[in-house]
Amino acid sequence: METYTWLRSFADSWHLLFMTLFFLGVVVWVLRPGSRDLHRESANMIFRNEDKPASAGDNATEEARK
Repeated sequence: METYTWLRSFADSWHLLFMTLFFLGVVVWVLRPGSRDLHRESANMIFRNEDKPASAGDNATEEARK
């Protein structure tokens, strides 16, 4: 039972502190200056090779319906 008590106190104090600092570090890293262009590029990456919307007569659309 002593191991459980020790692990519980560790999780309540140090692990909570570690997880909070990790979360704040990730938020700061995502919102850092200069990352806006990278996020825009990755958000639009799936549209990079598209010139127009898929038409109703497109072969890929018909094959997907099968």
